[in-house]
Amino acid sequence: MRVLGIDCGSEITGYGVVEQSESGDLRCVASGAIRLATREPLSARLNQVFTALRGVIEQHRPHMAAIEDVFYAVNVKSALKLGQVRGVAMLAAASCGLQVAEYAPLAIKSAVVGYGKAEKSQVQHMVARLLKLESPPEPPDVADALAIAICHLHTWATLRKHGAAGTPR
Repeated sequence: MRVLGIDCGSEITGYGVVEQSESGDLRCVASGAIRLATREPLSARLNQVFTALRGVIEQHRPHMAAIEDVFYAVNVKSALKLGQVRGVAMLAAASCGLQVAEYAPLAIKSAVVGYGKAEKSQVQHMVARLLKLESPPEPPDVADALAIAICHLHTWATLRKHGAAGTPR
């Protein structure tokens, strides 16, 4: 199973493609950051995210995509921009025929670190450890995207093991 994890941001959107073998070993297939110029119009930035993610999907052929669920934000304007980036990311995946799973930040951190309120640095270090990377992924958005993919793979494996309806075997 190969999963594309997406960590949306209005300045940096991280992505990570993680593959899990039948034996349960995790491997990082690809990862990176889509850096958005804040001086560009929002429509151009959204198009950049859409185009870049479609390119990643076409190149690495994940079976599914996973994204962080909406979280509480104090700044309404920032929350709206983030929502627009999330929508475009979900559209990019869906337009390539991928199902998109959504996970709460607490669930992602719990799946990777074992503690839902872990710091970004802890997520980076555990992602590096789980994927046997030489160093923690940078920027943190990339580590978060890989963590989202790992969370989905863990969830999918558990559902598959218990024979949940609609889970591919």
